[in-house]
Amino acid sequence: MDKPREVSLDDLEAARAGGEVALVDCREPAEYRAGHVPGALLIPLGQLVDKRDEIPADGPVYVICQSGNRSLSGADLLRQMGIEAYSVAGGTGGWAASGREIVAGPYPTAQG
Repeated sequence: MDKPREVSLDDLEAARAGGEVALVDCREPAEYRAGHVPGALLIPLGQLVDKRDEIPADGPVYVICQSGNRSLSGADLLRQMGIEAYSVAGGTGGWAASGREIVAGPYPTAQG
């Protein structure tokens, strides 16, 4: 299979400005609680396969982690399952460093 495609932080921001997008944060719960992109759904990398049915798949899915490494693996897994998925290069760390909004606290998760 082709290497998962990456999108830039600017690409993600543009997609979000155009309407609701599926954004999956594949980090661990403690990382997510410390700070995440608003609207990101927490599904840790190790649970992506088990929670596949809970990932919105009616359009592209953007996968984000802290720096862009785990999200590459996550996007690859989703693409292998037939979901159009993109890794967000730079991750949550880059999002925050660029001055974009980060929220902390309780998290929405896929049910199960």
